[in-house]
Amino acid sequence: MRFILFLLAALPLLGASRPNVLWIYVDDMSDWLGCYGHTAVPTPNIDALAAEGTRFDRAYMPAPVCSATRSALITGMMQTSLGLHHHRTMIKKPLPKEIRTLPAHFRRAGYVTFNEAKDDYNFDEPRLHLYSHEFGTKSYFSGDLEWISELKEKPFFGQIQLKGGKLGGETGAKFPSQSRVDPATVDVPPFYPDTKVFRDAIARHYEQVAVVDAEVGAIIAALKKNDLFESTIVVFFTDHGSPLPREKQNLYEAGLKVPLIFRGPGIPPGKVRKDLVSGIDISSTSLSFLNLRLPKNFEGGDLFDKEYKLREFVIGARDRLGVAIDRVRTVRTDHFRYIRNYHADRPVYQLQYREKYATLKELRKLYDEGGLSPVQAWYHDATQRPREELYDLRSDPYQVKNLAADPSVADELERHRKLLEGWENETGDMGRVPASRDELEAVYKQAKGKVANPEYDFLKK
Repeated sequence: MRFILFLLAALPLLGASRPNVLWIYVDDMSDWLGCYGHTAVPTPNIDALAAEGTRFDRAYMPAPVCSATRSALITGMMQTSLGLHHHRTMIKKPLPKEIRTLPAHFRRAGYVTFNEAKDDYNFDEPRLHLYSHEFGTKSYFSGDLEWISELKEKPFFGQIQLKGGKLGGETGAKFPSQSRVDPATVDVPPFYPDTKVFRDAIARHYEQVAVVDAEVGAIIAALKKNDLFESTIVVFFTDHGSPLPREKQNLYEAGLKVPLIFRGPGIPPGKVRKDLVSGIDISSTSLSFLNLRLPKNFEGGDLFDKEYKLREFVIGARDRLGVAIDRVRTVRTDHFRYIRNYHADRPVYQLQYREKYATLKELRKLYDEGGLSPVQAWYHDATQRPREELYDLRSDPYQVKNLAADPSVADELERHRKLLEGWENETGDMGRVPASRDELEAVYKQAKGKVANPEYDFLKK
């Protein structure tokens, strides 16, 4: 009976040409690309994808950190709906039996599935259940693309992982230590001090972007060489913004806003979309290329469906980051970003694993010396962290003027409050549930007791 039902579900695919779907998935990289208006470095390969496909100008990830975002996209659900919101989950559990991952859906439809090769999911699932093929890449793209020739026999859903913002700089790796961009020419946002350290970091991120573009060019060339490019829907995006302190791990525009491009058969060429998009829409849209009904648990929509309903808002969530326990939610609407800090008793920049980054070291040093402006300093001071933040992105694109106490936008503040509360209740936001003692103990042990939050106090006795 189950087999008959599966055949009936697959009827739309019979006799139809099924496209391949390839995610080019980049770590820690902002949309500093030519097609998004940035000209510091040439990005001809990604720009060509955008020109030949559809570019989304307002795409936002569910979280500003790797594991939470990746857990959301691979399940098609917000990480907060499944309890996968902490970075990283220390006691991993299998997904509920009724939840099937995106590659599992593709495998069920007869696709070859692969991931070269980073997962970073906050659940316990054997790779064999996710991917039908392994091509030997250990973590990130290495330049070897000979294995693509093995993908000609059956349609595939695959991922190629690029290091992006993890290519040196903030992460301590050796490359790239220099940039083709002169640090003296970069723009330094007002929430950072204008110092050599920050200028170098911004310049290096442009270099990281240029390297990613070259890698994308190599992937496209390999697809063309094997006559796979025109039958493959290429989806290019990043998991969150750059490694800079206010980008990665934070719910402002630069932390969540990512480049998103679809190119391939059936994708409108040369189109630019300005509507609000969530990262989980990438999952739903990718699966929709099979012409099957989306699973009921998928929370995103098919971006190319004629009946697709434009989003009124997009949600982002930040929870525990390594040892730093936090809970922050954001609502992005057409013109505003609302942020609710549920732990306003602790600073935005809590002590955690990013302390080794040169930019964060610079901020700590200048803060201790009194060398930061008020706009730059308040992230370090728990007494200045507001319960709510509201920014008008039309007049304040950097989000430095909090309007939450401004009576002229009281109606907007209340609207955003209701949107967030409605979403939390509708989706059962599991961030409202405190972490278990076992989870906290595992974090505490890994950190060797180097923790600051009161939630760990029971372990210090």
